[in-house]
Amino acid sequence: MTAPLTPPPPPQEPSAHRQWPPSAAGGTYGGTAYGAHGGPGQDGPGMRTEVREAAVITVALALGGVLLGLAWNWLAPRVPLVGDVVDGRWVVYVRDTEGEQAAGVDGTFTLLALAFGALSGLLVFLLRRRGGVPVVVALGLGGLLGSLLAWRVGVWLGPAQDVLAHAKEAGRGVAFSAPLKLAAKGALLTWSIGALLVHLGLTALFGPRDPEPQPYPGKPAPH
Repeated sequence: MTAPLTPPPPPQEPSAHRQWPPSAAGGTYGGTAYGAHGGPGQDGPGMRTEVREAAVITVALALGGVLLGLAWNWLAPRVPLVGDVVDGRWVVYVRDTEGEQAAGVDGTFTLLALAFGALSGLLVFLLRRRGGVPVVVALGLGGLLGSLLAWRVGVWLGPAQDVLAHAKEAGRGVAFSAPLKLAAKGALLTWSIGALLVHLGLTALFGPRDPEPQPYPGKPAPH
């Protein structure tokens, strides 16, 4: 005699938690949220919002160059010049040839730009802790534009550019201040470098962390 055949069990309905692939309308798989395009959901703002914020940061830093220019014009040492008449012509020369005032002008700008960069990097981090490429680009570009504006503002507000006319106005042998001059053009990058270093450092130390990936359904979590 042969044993009676046992009918196969009825097919099980697929569980909603094991659905794969996720529907186009979005779903979850393994604890990971999927958007309408099938990719993981994003908690941060969209790209348009980030670009707008980056544009605001760039403009704000560029306008901050006015304050840097005012501070540079106020704190930078003056290079003393003296005018004299030689063979019927006015000549101008540096009164103290061994002085370090010229180097102090560049050093003052560099230190002020570094302070402005550190402050702007801190403020941007406090206002937007997530960081991102647009913010980094805004800090670099805004710092450079601010430095360029500060350079031109400081020169414009400083002593007269026409040293011969200034020497004639002061008189023979009377010292007067030379116009502000930024000899070390690399100082124009100091603001950007300081802002990027401070912001990236704070983001690495105190910025939000990505959540740990969740295990797939049916797979035990690692202990």
